[in-house]
Amino acid sequence: MSSPVAALRPVFGLALAALLAGVFLFFPALQARAQGQELAFIRDTEVERVLRSKLDPILVTAGLVPQDVHLYIINDPSINAFVAEGQNMFINTGTLMSLDTPNQITGVMAHETGHMAHGDLVRAAAGMKAATIPLLVSMAAGLAAIIAGAGEAGTAIMMAGQQVAERTFLAYSRTVEANADQAGMRFLTATHQSGEGMLEVFKKFENQEILSSSHIDPFAQTHPVASDRIAALQDLVDASPYRDVKDSPETIYAFDMIRAKLRGYIQQPEVTLRQYPVSNTSKPARYARAMAYFKMPNMQMALSEVEGLLKDEPENPYFLEMYGQILVEMGKVEQGIVPYRHAVEILPDAPLIRVALGAAMVGTENPQYAKEAVSELEKGLAQDHDDPFAWYEIAQAYSRTGQPGKADLATAEQAFVLDDYRRAIQFSIDAQRRLPQGSTDWQRAVDIFAISQTQQKAIQARGGR
Repeated sequence: MSSPVAALRPVFGLALAALLAGVFLFFPALQARAQGQELAFIRDTEVERVLRSKLDPILVTAGLVPQDVHLYIINDPSINAFVAEGQNMFINTGTLMSLDTPNQITGVMAHETGHMAHGDLVRAAAGMKAATIPLLVSMAAGLAAIIAGAGEAGTAIMMAGQQVAERTFLAYSRTVEANADQAGMRFLTATHQSGEGMLEVFKKFENQEILSSSHIDPFAQTHPVASDRIAALQDLVDASPYRDVKDSPETIYAFDMIRAKLRGYIQQPEVTLRQYPVSNTSKPARYARAMAYFKMPNMQMALSEVEGLLKDEPENPYFLEMYGQILVEMGKVEQGIVPYRHAVEILPDAPLIRVALGAAMVGTENPQYAKEAVSELEKGLAQDHDDPFAWYEIAQAYSRTGQPGKADLATAEQAFVLDDYRRAIQFSIDAQRRLPQGSTDWQRAVDIFAISQTQQKAIQARGGR
């Protein structure tokens, strides 16, 4: 004999799953983590700075502090961008490589800033609460009907409540997206930029929507229907005094260069070389080919392309950075230090390049570079504390300069950044034994130990390792 309440379980599970699907549409990073996927991030000084040059003025206009907003580049070919988990903005490489103009990419970032400025991630909880009310009411009514013996009627009541909950949440989401469009347009106007790029992006999405389905329920989507969205945006764009403002040649060049760089780095080399044949002597084409040759690897051809670029722009820090990297990969490590050092002189506040310089010094295995390597890596970590590669390299440098306690602490820091709490605990214990008790470094080792223990216990409580 089965209890009538047992009929509740599959229905409730279905309703909960549907509602959680709505949550994941708001939190793509959470969705990837829930599905066991790891987001693959790309770090590059040039790409980040070019994007920041357009994003930061928008953030200021939105009342946000640029230093508090973290920008992450995800190695993903799809066209997507989102904000999640606080003031964090994520942009897929597919967005940067597929869109046609800097203004289009700026429009995407303005839209995402709209979400951030309105606190949409916090307000999502309100949308969830509103969606949950009809679900819970229908669950109670349906349960009462099932207990009274009307099983089919009770199930129907609960399913209807589920549909209402889904549509309530999706309606809330569409409103949020429309508000982000309007806010993005305000920010673009305030920074004297055109909204045409944002409009063009949504027109691209409109074509995809038409191709994907000719029968779309406008109330079963999280984003406003493209045609409605475009119509609303068109009015805002037309009303802007900066509608006809175009990207400057300098901005177009900068974006063309990072697009070429990403294509050369991400795509298969043969694809890049077809896209940028040797007959194309433009700087973006030569840059893309240099990256493609580097990836093959054909270091001699990569070196030739970069040397040609440096003849045109001898003070370009990104060309110098790549030149240094190629030389190091060719085993000419001491020669690679020279362009790396020059790049750091030009961009002293670029921690990724400074860390690369320090790593090259460590890679020489020449004692004369050991102290300088420590200095460069410490400066880089002061600018970017969460770089696991920098912590690894400085651990090697500390070992070579006779500082085993600091080396253990650096290894603990690297493990901590990577969420490897078991290893962080192990090396923080070693660091405490070797460092002067009460010193700043010793206290940091104590903190890492305590926090890592707490995190490890939480993982074990959830059934992890």
